[in-house]
Amino acid sequence: MASRKNPSAPPAHRSRPASVALWAVLAALVVGLTACGTTSDSGSASPEAASGAEDGAFPATVATKFGDITLKQRPERVVALGWGDAEAVLSLGGQPVGASDWLAFGGDGVGPWAKGLYKKSPRMIGTLEPEFEKIAALKPDLILDTKSSGDQSRYDTLSKIAPTVGVPKGGDQYKISWREQTEMVATALGVPGKGEALISETEKKFQDSAAAHPEFKNKTITLGSRTSDGFGAYVHGTGRVDFVERLGFKNNPEVDAKAGASFYIDVSRENLDLLDADLTVMTPIGIPASKIADDPLYRAVPSVKAGRSVVFDDETLSAAFSTDSVFSVAYALEKVVPLFAEPLK
Repeated sequence: MASRKNPSAPPAHRSRPASVALWAVLAALVVGLTACGTTSDSGSASPEAASGAEDGAFPATVATKFGDITLKQRPERVVALGWGDAEAVLSLGGQPVGASDWLAFGGDGVGPWAKGLYKKSPRMIGTLEPEFEKIAALKPDLILDTKSSGDQSRYDTLSKIAPTVGVPKGGDQYKISWREQTEMVATALGVPGKGEALISETEKKFQDSAAAHPEFKNKTITLGSRTSDGFGAYVHGTGRVDFVERLGFKNNPEVDAKAGASFYIDVSRENLDLLDADLTVMTPIGIPASKIADDPLYRAVPSVKAGRSVVFDDETLSAAFSTDSVFSVAYALEKVVPLFAEPLK
């Protein structure tokens, strides 16, 4: 499995040219799939328009960057490729036949908050460069790729295998929240009401956490990471930042001012003061937490020097915060929020 160990700084997506054998498989599948769903290039509709169907009512239409995707009947064989897509399906009572393990959890490719929910283990598919032949062999009637690079060639190849719900408009480079992901997946599965109930339940947990911690309101926060390649920080519009903004924090404006198309920015060692905020939260990825906490230049950042910092040293907590699925955010609210509160006392 081609899982990625560095979610803070993914390399540019490179789609492998499909083999001749793959295209033969695709050609055979396309005819059989026309009865399952259609795609339209008429443009994107609003998220509200995408969730108008009654539970179990089809056709169901999901708005994406690539146009509206209409499913004529309930999908039975779902391949969940995008970051957190498999957990979204599981949260709504579905059972993916194929899935990707973005954070290298192993096993069924989900975090501990979603373990035991599969009745039958899914076929594991690669992440940045999914094995298209393997996906086609699963004979899916729906592919979910709602949180991914948004690469056109990736989508084009997947959509030849089965109707594909790709990223929403503006969702390139993994910029989609757990809420929008849940809405899109629930609509595609024909259970928008169940999705709305799950979202409402989770938002209530955010509201309760924010109310319990008024000290978070309007405080600036930097969400950063360090890998073997260096430091980075996440920008507005990403799942991690959405999480803390719902608690009342404001993302570091100096980080957002440098934002580009990606969901993070690189931060050089000479410019680590860019990480300074009312609270600085760091995630080690592929390195020990001590590589951050004991770094003299990091320790010199004003917020760190003042004791207003958190470095995740528990991989499970870090993964919960990073996965940003409707399941993982509930787990993170319980386990991570107290860590944020301690330095702000």
